[in-house]
Amino acid sequence: MSVTEGDPLPEFDLPTDGGGSLKNADLAGKPFVLYLYPKDDTSGCTKEANAFKDLKGAFDAIGVAIVGLSKDGVKSHDKFKAKHELNFPLLSDEAGGFVEALGAWVEKSMYGKKYMGIDRSTFLVGSDGAIKQVWRGVKVPGHAEAVLEAAKQL
Repeated sequence: MSVTEGDPLPEFDLPTDGGGSLKNADLAGKPFVLYLYPKDDTSGCTKEANAFKDLKGAFDAIGVAIVGLSKDGVKSHDKFKAKHELNFPLLSDEAGGFVEALGAWVEKSMYGKKYMGIDRSTFLVGSDGAIKQVWRGVKVPGHAEAVLEAAKQL
């Protein structure tokens, strides 16, 4: 299963860092960025999180929220968020149902070994709950800036 531009964002109700939870209804009427990353506190994921953190003021200025998502648990998110002073919520999808619904649970390969993992992906969601733009197989350098430029067009 996968989603693409124009599709409604699949329903979700997931735990967040800090013992909270977040669901579609909490974001109704607000545009937001949902970015999926493979693992807390790894090199690329930390760079990506910090890039979004550094641009949060610019996203706030245009009324677009930022939400991170991985399959890591809430305790891992709490440590990651505190260590890097992240300023947006991190969703935990340990069961992986939402990640799969987004089409981001994929076969990967490292050093010739195949395994399943999260495809670094970003979804720009409009205030109507529809996906406005999708980035898959994201390369971190310059990505947060590209998402910000797209968000300015909403």
